[in-house]
Amino acid sequence: MAAQVQILAEMVANVWKVVAEVGTDLAAGDTVVILESMKMEIPVLAEHAGTLAEIRVREGDVVQEGDILAVLR
Repeated sequence: MAAQVQILAEMVANVWKVVAEVGTDLAAGDTVVILESMKMEIPVLAEHAGTLAEIRVREGDVVQEGDILAVLR
């Protein structure tokens, strides 16, 4: 089984938009989710290439620092 890489929230924010879909092959630097905090949009990027195995948030969710947003395989 391939290793899994978790994509984490770096701050308390609202999930503004989920950009990538499960099953998508992502390159390092691709946007997975866009967070919104204090009227600023913050893209959350894949740090490694891989296939998006899970998205654990929905648009409108509030996330805390360290929450898992998505999982790459």
